[in-house]
Amino acid sequence: MTKTELTKYKNIVLAKQAELELYIRNREGITIEKSPDALDEVQHAAERELAIRNLDRESNLLRNVRGAVRRMGEGTFGVCLHCEEDISQKRLNALPWAPFCIQCQEQYDRNREEMLSGDMDELLVNAA
Repeated sequence: MTKTELTKYKNIVLAKQAELELYIRNREGITIEKSPDALDEVQHAAERELAIRNLDRESNLLRNVRGAVRRMGEGTFGVCLHCEEDISQKRLNALPWAPFCIQCQEQYDRNREEMLSGDMDELLVNAA
């Protein structure tokens, strides 16, 4: 990977990191609101659940983005955490913080439930 490409990816990843950190700080959607109306209570609970899921998704994404920033500093950006092969330019253009090549990502997605305590999750935790 050229220095110009790395700089391009670094700018994208750092911008995404700043965006996610700002989003995660806003936790207004998960506040518990009491209402005398039972239907309003149900509506508030559903909205809170959606906000929690969004926060969880964005937190996971931020973990991947921070891992990419760390890998850039270590000089291992663009290398799959599992098979240690280069991640394709096409994949990095679409998802610059991708920790895995497409084949390893597909394997991870297929086996996610079985691997919750396995090697790839440990790699992701250590990557962040």
